[in-house]
This record gives sequence, structure tokens and C-alpha cells, in this order.
Amino acid sequence: MAETLEIRRASTSISVDIYDQTYNLRAHDPEYIQKLATTVDTKMRAVSANGNTVDSLRVAVLAALNIADELIRLQEHCRLLRGTMSETQTVLRTRAASLSGLLDSVLDEERRHRDTVTPVSSLANQLH
Repeated sequence: MAETLEIRRASTSISVDIYDQTYNLRAHDPEYIQKLATTVDTKMRAVSANGNTVDSLRVAVLAALNIADELIRLQEHCRLLRGTMSETQTVLRTRAASLSGLLDSVLDEERRHRDTVTPVSSLANQLH
């Protein structure tokens, strides 16, 4: 039984097989839709192989739960990475500001030292 699904008012038709069912879809990126279909098919076959059910609806729901679990775990991982990255940026900005301040103070001290030291040519002129 073939079903038609329109995804985001797409323009290219594609036929995909998921768990021995053919679905005729329309998509902007057929290769991406094929990749999604392959992922769903693989997940459904894994659920079916590990379970006792042959009911395709039950297999589809269990596969969807597995996919949702992966999605939520990855979202949490991304959230943690963004937090870590934000903390790292804060530390780097603080260090950069500190180093900039140190550099400014060293340069200021060097300018003061240069201004207080009498050039050798001036001393030579004073001796004559």
C-alpha cells in the first residue's frame, strides 16, 4: 500500500521503502529523505529483531521511542557542550583582559623608564 506525504511543500517526488511499505513522498532534498527513511527502516528492523512482536504499528511506535530517546540524549549533550563552550569563552575573555592589562602596565613602565633615562648623546654634550 503506497501512501503520499507532502513534506514542506516540496517539489521532487521520491519513493522510499520503510519496513516493507512503499511511501511516495515529495521533498526538496530526496537524498536526505532517503537517508531518513533508511534510518527509520533500520531502527524498525532492529526493534523487530529484538522483540516478540510482528505488529508493524507496535514496531513503528517502539522505533519512534528509540529515535526520540536518541534525539533527547543528543539535545542534552549539545546543551552541555554549549554550556562548556560558554564557560570556556568566559575564561578566555577574562584571561585576555588580564593579559592585556599586564601588557599595558609593562608598556607604561617601559615608557616611564625611557622618559626618565637621559640619552647618552645628551650626557656627552653636557661633558663638552
